[in-house]
Amino acid sequence: MSGIQDAATSQNPKSPYYSAEHLEFRHAVSRFVREEIEPHIDGWEEAGSFPTELYRKAAVAGILGLGFPARYGGLEKDHFHRIIAAEEMSRAGAGGLTSALMNHGVAMPPVVAAGSEALKARVLPGVLAGEKICALAVTEPSGGSDVAGLRSTAVREGRCYVVNGAKSYITSGTRADYFTVAVRTGGSGPGGLSLLLIERDAPGFQRRRLKTMGWACADIAVLEFSDCRVPLENLIGAENQGFGLLMQNFALERLFMIASCNSLSRVCYEDALAYARQRQVFGEPLIAKQVIRHKLTDMAMAIRATQAYLEQLVWLADRGEQPTADICLLKNQASLTMERCAREALQIFGGAGYVRGTRVERIYREVRVNAIGGGAEEVMRDFAAANLGY
Repeated sequence: MSGIQDAATSQNPKSPYYSAEHLEFRHAVSRFVREEIEPHIDGWEEAGSFPTELYRKAAVAGILGLGFPARYGGLEKDHFHRIIAAEEMSRAGAGGLTSALMNHGVAMPPVVAAGSEALKARVLPGVLAGEKICALAVTEPSGGSDVAGLRSTAVREGRCYVVNGAKSYITSGTRADYFTVAVRTGGSGPGGLSLLLIERDAPGFQRRRLKTMGWACADIAVLEFSDCRVPLENLIGAENQGFGLLMQNFALERLFMIASCNSLSRVCYEDALAYARQRQVFGEPLIAKQVIRHKLTDMAMAIRATQAYLEQLVWLADRGEQPTADICLLKNQASLTMERCAREALQIFGGAGYVRGTRVERIYREVRVNAIGGGAEEVMRDFAAANLGY
């Protein structure tokens, strides 16, 4: 049985979606992952952290600046470049590292879209150079996907906003320098939300690290604000207009999550295929068993379908469209594909997959966070239903 062919892994030079420039970029990111991440990822996962120097190396490699304005140090490339980066970064089999290293991709777009010129000039160059780390803080202890119901407040007092409340499950939560934080500045519902850029040394701001099932080096944390004073000039966009910015942001975040999930699914498939070929059972390779070949075939089928759907939606996003229902549907399809591939791969590995040190084992522990983060599966179904008109 052959592996998934290039045409199904977005590497076919005849694809209508990918140019020679895309392929060259894929090779560059792949080399970065092989040299800078794969030799160290097991140790970083056990340590629960990775060196901040990796941000600067990723910037030099042309990864951090993707999709950001050139005048701040960015690289104005299409969405397919960012999808390629998400796919290749996930080849290390550690979604938490990818999430943390590329967290600026969800934290900084609101600043680019609506921040003042002074705020952009102060914040973006350092982030895109890998010298500063940033995080997006929306989810709260009282709820996650119900963004319109968030409770953290920001009240004007002189030249500052005074912020009170808490945020939960925030990637890069203890190490970040800048936090794009959703707060309530007005009444109830989506119309009362604003975004503030809060800096790590703001008075009244504390952070607490959480221990998680997976994503060990993603630095997941709780943020606590107690009369935290934030300058008025750190408001991102207009007051009470934050909900729209977040919704725009979430659509792209979900596309990148989909790419990462499907790449992790592919890692499970490839590792399981290699193991099945070399593992001897009852005097013959494991892959000689029909039941194993069927598991691998079903994995390949799901991965190919998800990849084709993803590329269609990225093509639409590059043309300014936002197919909300399809993005929600595919986000679920990708997380379910990952769940299926991780389960079947671990089953093929047997006891060898239950021991720390394999990509399959690590990915298996990361399945649930992808089914929850970026919009829980149940919420995605509701959003899709609403946008499909029922």
